[in-house]
Amino acid sequence: MKLIIQRVSEANVSVNGNTVGSIGNGVLVLFGAKESDGDLEINWLVNKLINLRIFNDTVNKMNLSVTDINGEILVVPNFTLYADCKKGFRPSFINAAKPDISEPLFDNFVNNLKANSNLKIEAGIFGADMKVLLINDGPVTIEIEK
Repeated sequence: MKLIIQRVSEANVSVNGNTVGSIGNGVLVLFGAKESDGDLEINWLVNKLINLRIFNDTVNKMNLSVTDINGEILVVPNFTLYADCKKGFRPSFINAAKPDISEPLFDNFVNNLKANSNLKIEAGIFGADMKVLLINDGPVTIEIEK
């Protein structure tokens, strides 16, 4: 399982021109899964995400988590995180979990976030053609894989 975490001052995701998720100060999370992923990866990544210290404290040092600042989280499913570009010019997605496996993993990840934090959690729609807008704060972009 892989997350791309972007510290944002705002972000939203829309489908067919309709906003389906919108946050202010917090993190935009792109979510990708492999066939072998499960609850172990979800639990570890949720804990890491809500406690990751990527927000500035009063002396401008990255020392606060999204939980510490009472920030918001927008999670967007993104199977292309597991693109393999080693051969040729067309990415292979053989390492990405198929939808019947990755959709429940995505749903479980979002539900686990909601159950383990008091933060506003929003999400994109699995399998939809989504448009994501964000203002990356910093910029700060972190990749975490379990």
